[in-house]
Amino acid sequence: MDLINDTLEIAKGIYWVGVVDWNLRDFHGYATPRGGTYNAYLIVDDKVTLIDTVKGDFAPEMIKRIRKVVNPSKIDHIICNHVEMDHSSGLPAIMELAKDAKIFCTKRGKVGLEEHYEANGCSAWDFEIVDTGYELDIGSRTLMFLETPMLHWPDSMQTYLKEDRILFSNDAFGQHLATSVRFEDEVECGALEDAAIYYANILLPFGSKVLKYADKIAELGLEFDMIAPSHGVIWRKEPMRVVEAYIKWAKGEAVPKVLVIYDTMWGSTEIMAKEIVEGVSECGVEARMFHLRKNDWSMMLRELLSSPVIAVGSPTMHGTMFFTISGFLTYLKGLRPKGKSAVAFGSFGWGGGAVKHVEEMMASAGLEVIEPGLQAKYRPYEDDLKACRELGVRLAQLALDKAE
Repeated sequence: MDLINDTLEIAKGIYWVGVVDWNLRDFHGYATPRGGTYNAYLIVDDKVTLIDTVKGDFAPEMIKRIRKVVNPSKIDHIICNHVEMDHSSGLPAIMELAKDAKIFCTKRGKVGLEEHYEANGCSAWDFEIVDTGYELDIGSRTLMFLETPMLHWPDSMQTYLKEDRILFSNDAFGQHLATSVRFEDEVECGALEDAAIYYANILLPFGSKVLKYADKIAELGLEFDMIAPSHGVIWRKEPMRVVEAYIKWAKGEAVPKVLVIYDTMWGSTEIMAKEIVEGVSECGVEARMFHLRKNDWSMMLRELLSSPVIAVGSPTMHGTMFFTISGFLTYLKGLRPKGKSAVAFGSFGWGGGAVKHVEEMMASAGLEVIEPGLQAKYRPYEDDLKACRELGVRLAQLALDKAE
């Protein structure tokens, strides 16, 4: 079977009818070098049910896949787990064909859909508002809905197919990963690393919500034989692996590791970064060094998940930090990492300013600034290098202490 051009039956009567976006390289600022997917799922029962749609540009491809299973006009129910455009902008196209379909979504979901698609005639759409525990009988199967507000939008929810124990998990447990296979166990080396990158860049601010979600799953006694997210591949082999990973990331469980992130103009700040790394390494602690213009920010955030300590270095330019450092710290501020300790360092010429501004931005991003930053004038010499190495030793010990 050609999995790109055909639907795939992931369980009896349940079909993947999504699309693969091989050329996706940016997802609202989050780099996606491995592409992505927009997953939609069709359940054929007494009531034909479509779970989510796809990004609008790909709607014809989704409809083509649906037609291989059933005439789209026969769709009775459409589940909208999330209003964001990568999930819902294919909805107007399918509603043109399934004019009598009822749309199931949260209260906030209905408001969001109406605001997005007023020009598409959504005032004529038939909505049903659902909340946690609401059950929908579709014949031999039952769908139960689970509200997940702020995972990662206020309207977000998930859909659980009780008889098959399949969780259609929306953005949770997803990955930006384009493949010609649909299951995680068919991907070489699996997809847990891709899920970590996704979590770090999308769900990091919502750790407390993730933990409450895990408690709710336990309270409801839900068990999963399969987790089918809205992006990436489907978890069918020990699917609780990814749930357990989310809990670990949400708790901020760390390993002894120090990130050294910097940019440099004429090499001075880079020399300082290397000496800090040497100091960390001398203590037997892992150090990772990233030049901001030579590494992708999204991938660095994956490293931050398990790193309790970060050092950020910048040269001074126009009396403040280098522009890439400012951009990175602004990105970090939006993700609000918790439990991370930080220190600033950098170089300057006739006047400083970078280190002070880095410290201020790190504090505003929720990082704990543990000591005054290091500065070197023009170029670091023996005393400066010694200070950098000693800083690395202190950071290594802190990483060891925080990872215990």
